[in-house]
Amino acid sequence: MGMLKLTNPFLEEIRKDQKTDKKLMEKLVHINEGKKVDFKIDESGIVRYRGRVCVPDVPELKRMILEEGHRSGLSIHPGVTKMYQDLKRIFWWPGMKREISEFVYACLVCQKSKIEHQKPSGLLQPLFVPEWKWDSVAMDFVGGLPRTARGNEVIWVIVDRLTKSPHFIAIKTGALVPKLAEIYIEQIVRLHGIPSSILSDRDLSSAYHPQTDGQSERTIQSLEDLLRACVLEQGKM
Repeated sequence: MGMLKLTNPFLEEIRKDQKTDKKLMEKLVHINEGKKVDFKIDESGIVRYRGRVCVPDVPELKRMILEEGHRSGLSIHPGVTKMYQDLKRIFWWPGMKREISEFVYACLVCQKSKIEHQKPSGLLQPLFVPEWKWDSVAMDFVGGLPRTARGNEVIWVIVDRLTKSPHFIAIKTGALVPKLAEIYIEQIVRLHGIPSSILSDRDLSSAYHPQTDGQSERTIQSLEDLLRACVLEQGKM
């Protein structure tokens, strides 16, 4: 997780606080006795669980980690799953996922930025499941955004229907088909090849029916939620 650097002073603080955690000290005894295979002590004296730093039961320390993992400039208020996946690569403590969940659901910025996405249901029109990555893509456009220094006001969202991997491309309002084709070849075909099918709500989708182009819709909803969170967070500064 790039936004939270394990600096020497921070690691030293963790090492000192570990000595105040009775449960971790019990594990330290077991380590010395050779009983705790999953727990190790690294060269700097820090207790680790399967390579991850064991965070002692110190509320202020946990809070600092949760704050950095959720509100730093690069994390942009991730949801529970994303934040847990980010933090667990570096840290471990008992009940970590539960505490992350409680922290995220208590975040006022997240509560304000996450809007209701439910739409009236329509007739079911199931789509085929692609066999290969980037063989079938879904796409849509997010417009009405502030103009950038390069004159872009639209985000072109392109999503692989199999892996759900997205690309976000900034374009100008009113870009014509030849220009879009040129951009698509440069940004997508160059990396992933030519797809067999392309789905868009301007093509195959029916009204109020997320099954047809649901992946691009869900990706756009997530993007809009993140943009709202950024605006709300900037407003607090």
